[in-house]
Amino acid sequence: MVFHLEQHTLFYGQASQSHGGAAALSDISLSIKVGEKVALIGPSGAGKSSLLSVLYQNADEQSAWCPQDGGLVDALSVYNNIFSGGLERHSSLYNALNLVRPFARPLAEIMQLSQQLGIRDKLFISVDQLSGGQRQRVALGRALYRQQAVFLGDEPVSSLDPLQANELLGLVLQKHKTAVVSLHNRRLALQHFDRIIALRAGRIVFDGPSKGLSESHLDVMYGANEDGAE
Repeated sequence: MVFHLEQHTLFYGQASQSHGGAAALSDISLSIKVGEKVALIGPSGAGKSSLLSVLYQNADEQSAWCPQDGGLVDALSVYNNIFSGGLERHSSLYNALNLVRPFARPLAEIMQLSQQLGIRDKLFISVDQLSGGQRQRVALGRALYRQQAVFLGDEPVSSLDPLQANELLGLVLQKHKTAVVSLHNRRLALQHFDRIIALRAGRIVFDGPSKGLSESHLDVMYGANEDGAE
């Protein structure tokens, strides 16, 4: 699997990947340009998570990654989980001291961000006490605090109600120049993304602009509504 990073093309190349002998990706050819907003759709097991993993492995230094499981540290507070997105901007000593007592600047930044995410009142609660939707907001906060140009998200708003999902996805896309996001919600894919890539059995079965597509078109790409209409 090889993806090259160029001035105007973020990802370009081919990828194959297997898990336990089963093919997760089958000779996928893909080019994603800087500035594109791309939605990955397809039934469970289609290869969306595998493709995102490949993209992140090849552009981790310039990407904010929001995995499907959130990747949060349960014993830490909401504040410290979000702050972890910015660890690379500070020294080890700074990070260790901030873990004990937050410094004024990151505290102000994260308070503002948590307000936008609707979890301001949860800032100093350990994330193991949060609901699924609240945990997803924290994971989004950590990705946003990375302050990178690229966002890679694997079902990043799946635990939120439709109104909240629409609002927070819009916030994420506003703050990132380029984004590749897997979604089950067809409506969000059509509303927020300019390009749709549909996968099935590890292969790309559609790659084109979202303009002119409808939810029924996307349902066909899923194949017999395997995941149910949103």
